[in-house]
Amino acid sequence: MAETDREANRFSARASRYASVGANVGGVAARMAAARLFGGKDGAAPSNAAALAQALGGLKGPIMKVAQLLATVPDLLPPEYAAELQKLQADAPPMGAAFVKRRMMAELGADWQSRFTHFDLKPAAAASLGQVHRAVSPDGAPLACKLQYPDMQSAVEADLKQLQVAFALHRRMNSWLDTSEIAKEIGARVREELDYEREAKHAALYGNVLKDIDSVRVPQVHKDLSTKRLLTLGWLDGEKILTFAQSPIEVRNRLAQAMFRAWWHPFSRAAVIHGDPHLGNYTVFSEGGEPQGINLLDYGCVRIFHPRFVGGVVDLYRGLLENDRDRIVHAYEVWGFKKLDRETVDILNIWARFIYGPLLEDRTRTVADGIEPGAYGRREAFSVHQALKERGPVTVPQEFVFMDRAAVGLGAVFLHLRSELNYHRLFEAEIERFSLDALAERQKTALTAAGLPLPA
Repeated sequence: MAETDREANRFSARASRYASVGANVGGVAARMAAARLFGGKDGAAPSNAAALAQALGGLKGPIMKVAQLLATVPDLLPPEYAAELQKLQADAPPMGAAFVKRRMMAELGADWQSRFTHFDLKPAAAASLGQVHRAVSPDGAPLACKLQYPDMQSAVEADLKQLQVAFALHRRMNSWLDTSEIAKEIGARVREELDYEREAKHAALYGNVLKDIDSVRVPQVHKDLSTKRLLTLGWLDGEKILTFAQSPIEVRNRLAQAMFRAWWHPFSRAAVIHGDPHLGNYTVFSEGGEPQGINLLDYGCVRIFHPRFVGGVVDLYRGLLENDRDRIVHAYEVWGFKKLDRETVDILNIWARFIYGPLLEDRTRTVADGIEPGAYGRREAFSVHQALKERGPVTVPQEFVFMDRAAVGLGAVFLHLRSELNYHRLFEAEIERFSLDALAERQKTALTAAGLPLPA
């Protein structure tokens, strides 16, 4: 590999990206503005929403991931836009064989093919920042090689600039929500996803934290075949989780429990959470022809918290459970919410009781508990929106963004599975004998072993 990083945020690549994104998104924005100018309510016609999704979906890179993130923030976008953006599944057109060879040579050198007994030049999966190729190591181990698309750093910076413009426009049109911290968090996490060396450390961290959880499998990292833009992990065979959406309830419950532990065990043991419960980020493994658990495949979007943030999660849970208002307010303050008068706390509690709802009741239930999946959370989001429009604005703290996204995304998986579990007891088992000091010590040990820095 050459020592000079030729892809490090090149101006020419950034300029090209601005043109691509700006032309596609700008055309839709012009239609929205015209609709408003000539008497439309907000320009959020279904045709405009579909046009925006099509414009974004045709682009490789982070703008598609950003669009998916925006769609998960309740009521941030008109419903028509959120519905279309949620359909984006990061199916960017793959790099061709000749291009893949050049990329692999750039990462592992001219003799890169000698490092494998087999390397499939046709990708097994294409994502927003890179694509995955199946391979076999010299000792016969099946591998998954994730190769980053070219000029992604430039694309990230260009797309995040577009995001800042979009958020600035949102703040002018809707004063009830201050999105400045949301933009910071999305920018920080998407930039981290570019660094495959860091992602390798995330995978090692998860492998350690989940080593005693038999229902969750983490792939082994192959450091000798990994670089900043090439990540090689062990290949884990599995099937898509929606394959089992119509399976017997005991199978669906087993998979839901595995998902619950995959997200909440690392959070309670090391103050780290997988911020992207996207259906493509895990598969189901079977033994003896029977589904047993999940393979957790992608570690780009991992959020490491200060232990005090986890303490806030536990305090809010206990406060809601015991109707302890002082403890609830303390939790919000720990998370970074400001200017918490009585009315603002009551508004925040609407969303908190929705998110924590399945955890607060000591009984077996579905997540939606009788509510149609398509309507789940819509009433609460509308109530919060209306209340904050009257009270506003509220600034969503940076640390809160991916925690909320993970909770909503995980709930969506349980909705798909229609699992029936006692979520209260599952959560109580994860926070049993919770101690901030013990968590801080465990986190320090785990992060140090993985080569990751401690959170500020």
